[in-house]
Amino acid sequence: MADKMFENNQVSIIGEIVSDFQFSHEVYGEGFYMMEVSVRRLSDFVDYIPVMVSERLINVEGDYIGKSVYIGGQFRSFNRHEEKKNRLVLSVFARELEILDSDYDEDAANQIFLDGYICKEAIYRKTPLGREIADLLVAVNRSYGKSDYIPCICWGRNARFASTFEVGTHVQIWGRIQSRDYVKKISETQVEQRTAYEVSVSKIDA
Repeated sequence: MADKMFENNQVSIIGEIVSDFQFSHEVYGEGFYMMEVSVRRLSDFVDYIPVMVSERLINVEGDYIGKSVYIGGQFRSFNRHEEKKNRLVLSVFARELEILDSDYDEDAANQIFLDGYICKEAIYRKTPLGREIADLLVAVNRSYGKSDYIPCICWGRNARFASTFEVGTHVQIWGRIQSRDYVKKISETQVEQRTAYEVSVSKIDA
C-alpha cells in the first residue's frame, strides 16, 4: 500500500542548493530540515522550491550552497494556522538526494506526476490577452489516512478541459513545480511579499 501511495505523487528536481539547512521538526528521533533549491526553466526564469530533507540523507551541518543536487520525492502540503485562518504550506519531501556534478540535463530538471481527485470547483478565467487559465486544487492520498492538497494551473486547451471537471473527478496530472511571488494585504497599511507554489500542468487526463 505504501508503494501505491508513493506512485501517485512523484517529484524529481535537479537544481542548485541556495540556502542553509533550517531545522523543521523531529519524528522518532529523526530530524527534518528545510532547504531551498533553485531550478532553472527553459525561459531562464528560476523557480525557488522548498525541500524538506532528513538528516539521514545528508550531513545537515555541511555547507552545500552552490552545489547541484538531485531530489526525488513527493510534493506535500500541510495547514499552518496564522492570522485566524489556515494557510496551505507546500514543499518537496525528499526520499532520495544526490549531490551532482554541475553538468546535468536541464530538460529533466523539474518533473511531477500526481494521481488524485478534484476537491474544489475549478476556477476558469481569461487573461486580458485572451489566454485561458484554470486553477485546480487536487487532493492526493497519502498513507495513514492523510492527503496532500496541491494547487495546479492549466493553460489553453488543458484549461478548457479542466473547467468541465466536477468535485470528486479522478485526474492524473503531469507537469512541473513552479514558484510565484505575490503581495498579500495584511491590513489597510501593511502588505507582505510572499511566494506561492503550484504545479504548472503540461498534460492532464480524467
